[in-house]
Amino acid sequence: MVTETTYNYRVVRQFAVMTIVWGVVSMLVGVIIAAQLAWPALNFDLPWVHFGRLRPLHTNAAIFAFGGCALFGTSLYVVQRTCQARLLSDQLAGVVFWGWQAVIVLAAITFPLGFNSSKEYAELEWPIDVLITVVWVSYAVLFFGTIMKRKVQHIYVANWFYGAFILTVAVLHLVNSAAIPVSFWKSYSVYAGTTDAMIQWWYAHNAVGFYLTAGFLGIMYYFVPKQAGRPIYSYRLSVVHFWALISIYMWAGPHHLHFTALPDWIQSVGMVFSLILLAPSWGGMINGIMTLSGAWSKLRTDPVLRFMIVSLSFYGMSTFEGPMMSIKTVNALSHYTDWTIGHVHSGALGWVALVSMGAMYSLIPNLYGLKDVYSKTLVEVHFWIATIGIVLYIASMWIAGVMQGLMWRAVNDDGTLTYSFIESVEKTFPFYVIRLAGGLLFFIGMLIMAWNIWRTIASAQPSQVQDAIPQSA
Repeated sequence: MVTETTYNYRVVRQFAVMTIVWGVVSMLVGVIIAAQLAWPALNFDLPWVHFGRLRPLHTNAAIFAFGGCALFGTSLYVVQRTCQARLLSDQLAGVVFWGWQAVIVLAAITFPLGFNSSKEYAELEWPIDVLITVVWVSYAVLFFGTIMKRKVQHIYVANWFYGAFILTVAVLHLVNSAAIPVSFWKSYSVYAGTTDAMIQWWYAHNAVGFYLTAGFLGIMYYFVPKQAGRPIYSYRLSVVHFWALISIYMWAGPHHLHFTALPDWIQSVGMVFSLILLAPSWGGMINGIMTLSGAWSKLRTDPVLRFMIVSLSFYGMSTFEGPMMSIKTVNALSHYTDWTIGHVHSGALGWVALVSMGAMYSLIPNLYGLKDVYSKTLVEVHFWIATIGIVLYIASMWIAGVMQGLMWRAVNDDGTLTYSFIESVEKTFPFYVIRLAGGLLFFIGMLIMAWNIWRTIASAQPSQVQDAIPQSA
């Protein structure tokens, strides 16, 4: 029997479009600060565009604006499709969308003005943190409420990853952002010293684990099989992947604090769990890539699928590199160097951005009643420009980081340092220029995507843009 169930695609369309908009903004700011690192005079002695103020704007825009809109949009699409149920409340969906855009706009205003709590990935001051809490609770009610009203018994694994991301980020945000306000735009953490550092990196690494990993794995587990036209390689492995990842990830944060005042045994615990984390991470990567078994030829003809599979390759590379860098002997070389920057961006650009772009290329035409994007050729061009840009970026930072680590630890026979710090900065300059070139290529790719998506949306007929009715329930 065929039953008609309409879905709320309006909020999904809104988040999808803003994913592209904020992607352009975040990557533009990234290019600007990369240029400033090569030529510091480009801040023009203006406090509002100083590196120290634009850098948190870039990271927050990339993670919470670009990545966040991708996660909100895809999760609200996937939960409806896999549960065969409309969102719990259209009004609440509107609150989530406009509330999140308000958070992003407030961040774009306050960071250049210098309002900053100095917590990595949690720099927003307390009034905005309160707004984030309201929006996030609304999002959780919307997502889990939709699951509760599902018309099928089974809960697809992508929703497990989205659900873990929503719940864990809520806990992380509430605990790490606990602060004592001293004015409307200034507060101090309720924690002190080493405790504050430990909680901050418990938050920051698990934001990586549950926001930048679990959430985007939700995207992967729905859109890769969908785009490939094949079921996930192993559903059993996906369940093992889920439970292993969420059980282990929480313990890895201390590896950010090697050789600090943090007790040595806690540092060792972080290192051990980081190494264990390699197994579930690679299990998920293999599961996604092997979904193409018997259909590898599609990679030659489908650039959207190529975005997704290459993103999984970068996910595998990043989740190998991270555990290796957590080993204390390796960390002694890599800590505080640009190697860490290369590692972060292999995950951020290679994994998060590429899988988000692939999902948007797959999702947006469907949201507007179209069979495909405006130009597959431009998708192909975007893929190669972005991939070359990523390789230039991360390779330059890897080389620069190893060089910096070796120069900083080099000593003469009498025990004095062989190189001054400024000498290491001078030697790093060419790699900063290469990084800028890589970032510029990635930004150009984002502009190509924005134009392609704009033309795609413009070609849709008004009658096609409506809440969808599935063929069958």
